Amino acid sequence: MTLSLLAVSLLYAFFTFLLWMTWLRMPAFVPDIPGTGSPRITVIIPVRNEASTIGNLLDDLSKQTFRQFEVIVADDASTDNTGQLVRQYAEQASFVLHPLSLREERTASPKKRAITQSIAQATGDLIVTTDGDCRVGPEWLATIAAFYTRTGAKLISGPVTFTDEHGVFDTLQTVEFASLIGSGACTMRLGYPTMCNGANLCYEKKVFTEVGGFAGVDHLASGDDEFLMHKIASRYPDGVRFLKHAGSIVRTGSHRSWGAFYSQRKRWASKWKAYASYGPSVLAVFIFLSNAAPIVSILGWAGGYLTGKTVLMVLGLKIIPEFLFLHRILVFLQKRSAVWGIPFTQLIYPLYVLFFGLAAQGKGYTWKDRRLT
Repeated sequence: MTLSLLAVSLLYAFFTFLLWMTWLRMPAFVPDIPGTGSPRITVIIPVRNEASTIGNLLDDLSKQTFRQFEVIVADDASTDNTGQLVRQYAEQASFVLHPLSLREERTASPKKRAITQSIAQATGDLIVTTDGDCRVGPEWLATIAAFYTRTGAKLISGPVTFTDEHGVFDTLQTVEFASLIGSGACTMRLGYPTMCNGANLCYEKKVFTEVGGFAGVDHLASGDDEFLMHKIASRYPDGVRFLKHAGSIVRTGSHRSWGAFYSQRKRWASKWKAYASYGPSVLAVFIFLSNAAPIVSILGWAGGYLTGKTVLMVLGLKIIPEFLFLHRILVFLQKRSAVWGIPFTQLIYPLYVLFFGLAAQGKGYTWKDRRLT
């Protein structure tokens, strides 16, 4: 057992050090001023019951320095006045805003349906997606357009973080989310994309059509972002890029309740068995085992099967590389104030991974007042 635990821990330490070094070597993007050849962008915002937040996002879009864009807000049968607010805003918006009302109907993936129907009406060369509870800076679209113009990327993944933290729960979410964003960015840089986030995602409209959109994964409630990324990466291995620039950071609200947090994380975790390639699934299992190692080592020590030295080695191989990596990601995301939460997150994260790894085996969860499978 000692050799197995140390082997898993050493592999995890190497993997995390690799991510850390990859991030340090990844140059920050320095955008040029977009010229007349800049692409036209369609921003797609799928919403359901976002009356309290959608106005802030639309205000942010009105302040964009890049003006060659339109916005489609796909209202997925909201039960509040989200649709009415969007229609009223469209009457005086400083940009082209198309409200799209979707009827209530049974579908395995409401968000994929909303995006697909929006793309059918989009006139932009690039599709940019975000969520109705997000906030964006004035250089958001300008940075994406400049990055696309320079790289010709087929899919661009942008950084996402949470808004201001107001307690320990918020800080823990910020640190955990930073690990996902950083890992996704670095694996893209290494040529093996694993994850991205639909709150800040861009891809060519023609490539979406070329790969068949969400066909093949439209029976899954989650994965409108990652499954599409893997389909594009399969056809264009060098066409998936991460945009490392502070002006492209999208901020979203953290969960205010454990119930909402649980539903989202279970939804995310449920995707791992559905990947067409083995890479993401193998990585998911590896991360699960790596986080199980500290728990097993502590239990082994308590039962007299392992020495204290072995336990310290297992913990050190996990804690030190993680801290180095997470610290750099949080600084980039302008979340230096959340660095104190790294050790606390590391303390509970193994239990978190084991819990959601097991919870994901069950079927169904509630999301946006709907029961999905």
